Amino acid sequence: MYNRILIANRGEIALRIIRACKEMGIETVAVFSEGDRGSAYLDLADQAFCVGPAKSAESYLKIDRIISAAEVGGAEAIHPGYGFLSENSRFNEICRDCEIDFIGPSPQSMDQLGDKNQARDLARAAGVPVVPGSDGLIEDDSEAIRVANEIGYPVLIKATAGGGGKGMRVAESENELITALQQARTEAGAAFGNSAVYLEKYIGTPRHVEVQILADHQGNVVHLWDRDCSTQRRHQKLIEESPSPTISQDTRNAMCEAAVRMIKNAEYFNAGTVEFIVDTNDNFYFIEVNARIQVEHPVTELVTGIDLIKSQIQIASGETLAFQQSDIPLIGCAIECRLNAEDPDNGFRPCPGLIEKLFVPGGPGVRFDSHAHAGYRVPPYYDSMIGKLLVHQPTREQAIEKMLRALWELRIEGIKTTASFHSKVLRLKEFHNATIDTKFVERTMSEWL
Repeated sequence: MYNRILIANRGEIALRIIRACKEMGIETVAVFSEGDRGSAYLDLADQAFCVGPAKSAESYLKIDRIISAAEVGGAEAIHPGYGFLSENSRFNEICRDCEIDFIGPSPQSMDQLGDKNQARDLARAAGVPVVPGSDGLIEDDSEAIRVANEIGYPVLIKATAGGGGKGMRVAESENELITALQQARTEAGAAFGNSAVYLEKYIGTPRHVEVQILADHQGNVVHLWDRDCSTQRRHQKLIEESPSPTISQDTRNAMCEAAVRMIKNAEYFNAGTVEFIVDTNDNFYFIEVNARIQVEHPVTELVTGIDLIKSQIQIASGETLAFQQSDIPLIGCAIECRLNAEDPDNGFRPCPGLIEKLFVPGGPGVRFDSHAHAGYRVPPYYDSMIGKLLVHQPTREQAIEKMLRALWELRIEGIKTTASFHSKVLRLKEFHNATIDTKFVERTMSEWL
């Protein structure tokens, strides 16, 4: 086991990793930018090093500075968290070249699964259903037209690199297809340095369901059941829950088994998430693999009782998984609301600034993961998420009521947040009936706001 770990991240996830390491008797090295200087959570690390100016391109994304901090701090391993360098295979490789363990999969797995087209090929090879589409990358417009005519409109154009909805366009006709191809390629090239795209049949009102996996270096792979992430806006998740309230147990079992097959086939290790879309007939199709810990990992922790961050560290240090598939329970229902410093009444406009007052909800079954506190100034340079509010109850209806109470109790003054948005969603009959799909928020937002 490691004596010291560097955390190549900031904010909520950095604090989450510090806490796990403290419980494991591992010292921590934090890094921070000038924009995060003075953040209270940094005091909980054993060491903290400034790695550059506020802009992430000059600090949290500077590989040489992160490695230097690890070497000066005497860290034996680096945990990348999520975002920033967490899925950067070059950083992964450099860590290992410097004899510093990267707490995550191998660079080869990261490259293979990070390319969505290659990942689709792996899914097919493992017998995992994929959405009908092009066999490979689309090389020219004429090929795109041929594939679209074969699978039928509407079609979805997807960038083979990256995520977050960038490089994605829907085309309803041949005329729209040509324009959408150009837009998707341009956006993907600017965002990821890779303009390659492929085509899929567009599933109009899908649910977004994902499977959490853990895999050790000895070849053992387990799933930790599913999470439903259908409440989202512009491909950004807002509310997550486990288990998914819309799929049958037979579908859940088949999806989880498919995720395990794919991970085994890819010779993957550490934590990862296999993402699927589910149509109105309960058919599921592979989307992608996230080769890192997810923002919504606490939802899985609550229903299984397994600490995913500790599991990541144990696997990276060479330990065998301490449990088998039959040991992993699925207990009750957990819901997570992402709290962003955004104004939902004004198009979710970012609202950085000073948190003048923060009262955290509590009581049985309530969890609040955040680095924010009264007097904390939310910087304008990074993702707007300031925390995650979670509840865990025996039933979904009880979890919804618990979350509504926790949101009512939560007090954040000085900035706008998405707490009021979550309260509105949780009161909708569509949420209670579990009929929300990934486009629900965009279709109905004008009616609420």
